[in-house]
Amino acid sequence: MTADAPAPHTPDPAAAAPTHAEQERRRRRRTDIWSFVWTLLTLVIWGWFAFLMLADYGPESANGHKCPGPLTGPASEDVLCRDELRQWPALLGILALAVLTTVAAAATTVYAKVLAHLARREESEPEPEHGVAREDDGQAAASGTGHPR
Repeated sequence: MTADAPAPHTPDPAAAAPTHAEQERRRRRRTDIWSFVWTLLTLVIWGWFAFLMLADYGPESANGHKCPGPLTGPASEDVLCRDELRQWPALLGILALAVLTTVAAAATTVYAKVLAHLARREESEPEPEHGVAREDDGQAAASGTGHPR
């Protein structure tokens, strides 16, 4: 070889394409993270909804706040108690948002659990080689039941 000839290129193992198991592990990790994020967002929205429904608000008076929350007392007709977020259309919108995030969190959590279960199952079972029959396959076929004895 001469000094001008380029050296043969050796593939970098870190730059090689990820294996199927590594891709599944990344996918499972990403799904777990999204499941956690959706669950956290759901808890924040439900907490906000509960606060708006239960907490008293408005200017302070001798007995506490002047305006009771929608579920804690009768509605006040005072002008100071007219808060847009305490009106029923806004509260129902926040409730709908809380329900949607709850469904998304539940679906993502279930999907993450299924992926984890499938990964454990795939790791514990070695893949059978093509064209090689297992010993119990012949016994099951001979018995006619389709199940090993």
